[in-house]
Amino acid sequence: MTQTKETKRKVFIGKVISDKMDKTVTVLTERTFMHPVFHKVVRVSKKYKVHDETEVAKMGDMVAFYEGRPVSKTKYMYLSHVLDAATIQAK
Repeated sequence: MTQTKETKRKVFIGKVISDKMDKTVTVLTERTFMHPVFHKVVRVSKKYKVHDETEVAKMGDMVAFYEGRPVSKTKYMYLSHVLDAATIQAK
C-alpha cells in the first residue's frame, strides 16, 4: 500500500483469484505485521472486487489497483495496471 505523488491515492498490490465476472476481478491482498502482545508475525489477507473496464487482468496476474468512487454496493476499487502476467501452461 503506497501513495503516488500525482494522484495522492493509496495503491494496493494483489493477486487476481477470479475473473469470472463481467468487468470485475477479485483480488487477494496480504499484509504482515508484528502482533503487539504475542510478538509473532501475523498474516492477514483481504479480498477486493476491482473494476476492470478493459478486462485485461486474468487469473493469477499480479495487479496494482486504487480506491475511488463506488461503482456498485461492494465495488469501489479500480485497476491501475497489470504488474506481472501469469504464465498459463497448456497441458
